[in-house]
Amino acid sequence: MIELLSDPQTWITLITLSAIEIVLGIDNLVFISIAVSKLPPHQREKARKFGIAVACITRIALLLTLAWLAGLTSDLFQLFGQGISVRDLVLIVGGLFLLVKGSMEIKDLIIGEDESEDVHTKPLASFGLVIAQIAVIDIVFSLDSVIAAVGMANQTPVMVAAILMAVAVMLLAAKPLGHFIDNNPTIKMLALAFIVLVGAYLVLDGFEVHIGKGYIYGAMGFSAAVEVLNLWAKRRAQRRLLPE
Repeated sequence: MIELLSDPQTWITLITLSAIEIVLGIDNLVFISIAVSKLPPHQREKARKFGIAVACITRIALLLTLAWLAGLTSDLFQLFGQGISVRDLVLIVGGLFLLVKGSMEIKDLIIGEDESEDVHTKPLASFGLVIAQIAVIDIVFSLDSVIAAVGMANQTPVMVAAILMAVAVMLLAAKPLGHFIDNNPTIKMLALAFIVLVGAYLVLDGFEVHIGKGYIYGAMGFSAAVEVLNLWAKRRAQRRLLPE
């Protein structure tokens, strides 16, 4: 554990995964708000917090399951002369899922589709049913970030810590963070671009085409730095337009 904490790449991976989990997790809050709106007003805040906590447990369970499957390296069959294991299948299928999901989300952002139209919620009066619905919604809409975590990190504690950090931020600062991302949609676009990049990396890795993670982190870091400069320039331009 000491060696893990002293490794700089561990901290880079933790920060990167946490950021992706947080940005993409904001969407989950939208659907959670829709679900808890079916409850009486005095139960909504309790249901929101309890639902996020339950969703955290289901997300970690999903993460551990995928991480275990990714550890199975015995060949199941041959494809074009190359052995394909359960790990390879998880990487390839998961990578394709990220490519498709990320591309569709980017298209929705470009054409301006209302994401709430994708969810059909029936009126629910039961607290337990609302919590169950939140857990299912979180599994569906966090699958991309969980697969990304499995592909980017080899250490299960790092992946679990990233999820816990993201959930803690969602519980403590969901409202202001959501407003910030809503006011700066390029932040979400950048996170989705990272998802597409990780998807391509996973597919190639599943076919034994290995790319150093340093290149992936370098590309992400450079893109994030450019985005910070863009936000800074945008804010300064807005201040110049304000009347003195």
